[in-house]
Amino acid sequence: MRPIPVPVLALGLLALSGCTTVTPAERRAADEARCRDYGFRPRTDAFAACLQRIDLDRSEARRARLYGGPGWNGGIGVGVGYGRIGW
Repeated sequence: MRPIPVPVLALGLLALSGCTTVTPAERRAADEARCRDYGFRPRTDAFAACLQRIDLDRSEARRARLYGGPGWNGGIGVGVGYGRIGW
């Protein structure tokens, strides 16, 4: 068996180290910190609206990733969908 070159191994480990999962509690804390950085005070309507906007932006970005790519054809059928080819 051939040994794996060190740069290839290092690149693989670097790629794996980038795979982190953010828990919902960590995401909420980051969102709250972001709203506080914007100047909103916790337990106010403006702070809640800030958190809601962040969540809506995240949902919109998720939908864009899922449905905005060239493989999405509107769910009508393979290769059929308002002039777009699904492949």
